[in-house]
Amino acid sequence: MGNRADECGTDVEIYCKALTNTIHADTPTGAPQQLLDLLDQLGLERQEVRTAGPVYIWHEVPGHLDADEQKRLASRAIPALLMAGYKVNCTPDVFDETAYRRAVQEIRSRRARPAATRPAPAAPSSRPEPSRHTA
Repeated sequence: MGNRADECGTDVEIYCKALTNTIHADTPTGAPQQLLDLLDQLGLERQEVRTAGPVYIWHEVPGHLDADEQKRLASRAIPALLMAGYKVNCTPDVFDETAYRRAVQEIRSRRARPAATRPAPAAPSSRPEPSRHTA
């Protein structure tokens, strides 16, 4: 069982598995849990095969999506992976440039929004209190 991420020296290799329509996201042997969790959060489904030796882990785009939506999901994951500092390679037959650009724009928009601030407490009134007259 080969692992493209190990062969290419990347953190994530996104490609369509030969003789199938399945989009894979391979990670290197012993990939950090943080990377695997991020791929889960981005909508890819974790797969695992346990052998007498190593445990093989990879991710796939959900098969219930149509082919175009699968490519969009895979392409939308790339900017988040890059922002997290991972080295990613995606084959041209899987890459959807429009989906990628939208994901980049969403990340930029989130980063540009000012953090929500709490309103400042009301300042004490500068008006003097009315004087009380007693008779």
